[in-house]
Amino acid sequence: MTIELPGPVGFVLGGGGSLGAAQVGMLRALREHGVRPDLVVGTSVGSVNGSLLALDPDKAAERLGVLWEGMTRQRVFPGGPIAQLRSLRTNKTYLFPNTGLAHVLAEGLGGCSSFEDLTLPFGAVSVNGVTGEAVNITEGELVPAILASAAIPGVYPPVRIGDQVLYDGGVLANVPIRQALAMGAKSLVVLDCAFPGHLPTVPETLAETLLFWATLGMRNQAVLEVELASQSAPVLYLPGPPVQAVTPLDFSHTAELVEASYQASATFLTTLEVAGVGLYGHPSHG
Repeated sequence: MTIELPGPVGFVLGGGGSLGAAQVGMLRALREHGVRPDLVVGTSVGSVNGSLLALDPDKAAERLGVLWEGMTRQRVFPGGPIAQLRSLRTNKTYLFPNTGLAHVLAEGLGGCSSFEDLTLPFGAVSVNGVTGEAVNITEGELVPAILASAAIPGVYPPVRIGDQVLYDGGVLANVPIRQALAMGAKSLVVLDCAFPGHLPTVPETLAETLLFWATLGMRNQAVLEVELASQSAPVLYLPGPPVQAVTPLDFSHTAELVEASYQASATFLTTLEVAGVGLYGHPSHG
């Protein structure tokens, strides 16, 4: 059964570190039900996944599946505790270089270096470290924009683009709903991988703690914005996989996150009937 939505259809991909693997399963389910994006907006890991979706919407689920199979903590957050302490002492404000993530992006994008080379309009959301305002980058060089969107404060270095110093967009727009509407979307499909309403185990390292509290603080934004957006557009809010004790730095659960989110999203979409403006699904789904 194909789900009909008024276009342009905006896919909104939220942040959540290693939990971004869930978006691969969501994309598989959406494709099977004929739900296709006309534009894509992502924050943090959502901008990593979103860039590949905007590059190749038809084969994005497969391409992302391959990318995520090779994703490891050591690759994305390189170095053990001693290296992290050395980095903190040298760089003062962050634990990890972003070179590993840059290599992952270069590999996944296969040489695509510019927003203009993408198949669909795409926005990567970050935050201006001086003004504190959300910045949705939609043109220019692709990899720096995504690295800026994923520059988790305290974890990765900020990224300079022009005269702006940019950090992870998750601080203000972890689920970039407003940005998708501003780009012209008339209906939204939200792929939120941070599982609002679900908490992983209590964090045990500094990096996990930074991500844990950031994720906790982001929750209200999604709830408030989706309620507002659904008053003027149909909003499909896909369910995440069942609750699991997985922190955003744990890459050892990729396969089960992909499969569980696929099953949950496929079940949701199979029973879905869209009847105009409104919210279908919810950020606090259990």
